[in-house]
Amino acid sequence: MSGSFEERSGVVSCATPWGCWYQTLEEVFIEVQVPPGTRAKDIQCSLQSRHLALAVRGQEVLKGRLFDCTIADEGTWTLEDRKLIRIVLMKTNRDAGNCWTSLLENDYAADPWVQDQMQRKLTLERFQRENPGFDFSGAEISGNYSKGGPDFSKLEK
Repeated sequence: MSGSFEERSGVVSCATPWGCWYQTLEEVFIEVQVPPGTRAKDIQCSLQSRHLALAVRGQEVLKGRLFDCTIADEGTWTLEDRKLIRIVLMKTNRDAGNCWTSLLENDYAADPWVQDQMQRKLTLERFQRENPGFDFSGAEISGNYSKGGPDFSKLEK
């Protein structure tokens, strides 16, 4: 399988030829493996609301239209240990129903199993946020969790 659900970190990643990407309710994370010794000046990275371009030492690594909109001026990239580029994009639509099925519109799609695990993770994250103080560490999501799970907002209190 190309991804796994890590209970401790809650990360469900989608493997790619250059590294991986994963998401939370609010953010999309992209991790790109680069040759050891890479320096920041070797990297050209453009983060726009719907477009991403990344080149290392003049070689294009990633380029295309993002799956959904992001807040361009809140996107960041860092070079870690001179061998990993981490890009963080802030989603504009931050509800559990906004589970990106691919990183770019026509590329780097998660396989169906990984998509299912990502949606479960985002639904659980939504429940944790809506119910602070409850321990969801051993919780399992089943049933209707697509599009963020059931909507309880209209129920009387």
